[in-house]
Amino acid sequence: MTIRYMMLAGVALVSTAAVAQVAPPRVAKKPFQVTSPNGAREDDYYWLRDDTRKNPEMLAYLAAENAYVDAQLASLKPLEAKLYEDTVAHIKQDDSSVPYAQNGYYYGSRFQTGADYSILERRKGSRTAPAETLFDQPAMAKGHSFFALSDWAVSPDNRRVAWAEDTVGRRQYVLKVKDLTTGALLADTVSNIEPNVVWADDNKTILYVEKDPVTLRGYRVKAHVLGTPVTSDRLLYEEKDDTYSMEVSRTADDKFVCIGVGSTVSDEQRCAPAASPTRFTIVAPRAREFRYGADHIGNRWIIRTNRAAKNYKLVTVADADLANGTAAWRDLTPASDTVFIEGFKPFDGFVAIDQREGGNRMIRVLSDAGKSTPVTADEPAYRMALDVNEETSTPWVRYTYGSLVTPTTTYEVNAQTGERRVLKVAPVPGYDPAKYVTERVWAPARDGTRVPVSLVYAKGTKRDGAAPLFQYAYGSYGISSDPAVDPGRIGLLDRGVVYAIAHIRGGQEMGRGWYDDGHLLNKKNSFTDFIDVTRYLVAQKYAAKTRVAAMGGSAGGLLMGGVANMAPADYKLIIAQVPFVDVVTTMLDASIPLTTFEYDEWGNPAQKASYDYMLSYSPYDNVTAKAYPALYVGTGLWDSQVQYYEPTKWVAKLRERKTDTNPLLFRVNMEAGHGGKSGRFERYRQNAEWQAFMLQQLGLAR
Repeated sequence: MTIRYMMLAGVALVSTAAVAQVAPPRVAKKPFQVTSPNGAREDDYYWLRDDTRKNPEMLAYLAAENAYVDAQLASLKPLEAKLYEDTVAHIKQDDSSVPYAQNGYYYGSRFQTGADYSILERRKGSRTAPAETLFDQPAMAKGHSFFALSDWAVSPDNRRVAWAEDTVGRRQYVLKVKDLTTGALLADTVSNIEPNVVWADDNKTILYVEKDPVTLRGYRVKAHVLGTPVTSDRLLYEEKDDTYSMEVSRTADDKFVCIGVGSTVSDEQRCAPAASPTRFTIVAPRAREFRYGADHIGNRWIIRTNRAAKNYKLVTVADADLANGTAAWRDLTPASDTVFIEGFKPFDGFVAIDQREGGNRMIRVLSDAGKSTPVTADEPAYRMALDVNEETSTPWVRYTYGSLVTPTTTYEVNAQTGERRVLKVAPVPGYDPAKYVTERVWAPARDGTRVPVSLVYAKGTKRDGAAPLFQYAYGSYGISSDPAVDPGRIGLLDRGVVYAIAHIRGGQEMGRGWYDDGHLLNKKNSFTDFIDVTRYLVAQKYAAKTRVAAMGGSAGGLLMGGVANMAPADYKLIIAQVPFVDVVTTMLDASIPLTTFEYDEWGNPAQKASYDYMLSYSPYDNVTAKAYPALYVGTGLWDSQVQYYEPTKWVAKLRERKTDTNPLLFRVNMEAGHGGKSGRFERYRQNAEWQAFMLQQLGLAR
């Protein structure tokens, strides 16, 4: 087979017919100084950043990397196809959701066989009434390489629907409106908004969050009146502090429209009557390390807050006492060192509480009389979560339950009688839960902390220190990684892979302190926790030391970059998807989306202590001449969360400096953003590529 090269500005372009022995792409070095108040750093690959995404030299390099992946993985195409087919075989293609009631209608969605997108519909009065299509997403997505219909809302009179749509993948949504009585699309459109729309009671005013066109930070709440020019949209609120994000919402009882602004360490909420959302009243003024979120039911507010409760508690205040401030707040739940309140939903007569304890997420019901009733579970590692509950006058609370073995099951429990009934078990064709085992183990970290780990493997998998291990974690922003059955994982388990979720510090599985111990100047705990979990599982003979694969994405990709630098010999393969790896340079640039939001997550490198600490772990800055494991890195050209040039630069520097001959593959999706291509099957199609590569590296390519 011949190999053809084309040289363009120092980039070796490889034809898709290239064989696996072709040399990896190399890219030109162009010295550039990144300056800061705390010193300058040389960055030979800074030039790969092009905010227009049109630089031909940069695009040629990305094309060369894609061609190299194609060549390297050509022999794995049959396995990739088999993995994809196995995954699709576990998906009920014509599946539908459990309808939920709201304002006289039952809303739900359904997939047609082979469709990437669902049809959203509603039925008037009952679940058996004729269906009315709200969104035919398969038709709407035609002609677009990317399509996402995000937040949508039906007007209070049920006659119109507004939604936020993205056809690029950059998360710059467009507001659109349809008349449901005629099916006609209205002329009203608003560009560059957050995926967040709310109607006022007049059925013609829509509140939305406008984004800054450069930083993509949502910073203004505006009101658009149907039939009027966008230029005349009324400004309701502008957030001047660029470390805050914002959203708009309606309260559970639909009496108020609220604007919520929040940062890592502070919240502020202001609300106005939904009948006239013009003058907004602040629920409680912002203060550092003071977080809260308020909802309304009847004649009182219920508030989740960390005031005198690190793991949050619920308080209440009557409408008449709201102006009296936090002194008028009365506790509904006590502060706890072991129970972390994740969220809540108010109903008439009770509150449903979403909480965490012992690393698991669970539900309990608290009556207005003070009786607390937990919903029980039988598995050692699981996840419960409140589901869609739009009606507040019902005693039935809908929630979901699942684990690494049990498919997601939708339940509802009666808050008055305790009766529980199953509404739906998510169908997983060809899957038998009895063939798999789930465990919760606790791995000791190097500082003595016990880290919870959720495990799943096929029955019969021997615990003899020979099995391959696939370990995942995220560990940032206080986002917890909960167990669930994944159709794309079943084929791996059937091939003998042990799958582990490391619930490392930086998430909130064990409460707010778990997060505090894994961010800012404690961030390295996330990396060492992950490594220590790996070493524990190997020592306990769940896996072979030479057969460990690790994976993380976005901030979890930062984790992968840190682990690759700190403990490369512990991993056969590391998969880093859309990885945040150029920490210091990105956080020095306030024009990049997310930067200003995240000073309280990573630190502000304008401050020396933060600069030095971030520099000590930033994956890009710590690439050295040493052996690295095999690496699969993915990115999207249109990513707005982690810009494409971060992983691009990281890969270029790794190619320059690593001393091993292990494969380094860099897949660039030229038509997508942070989440990859859209569509339910596309995700699994993309995953099949790195899964095939992983199985090859773990000795399971069959």
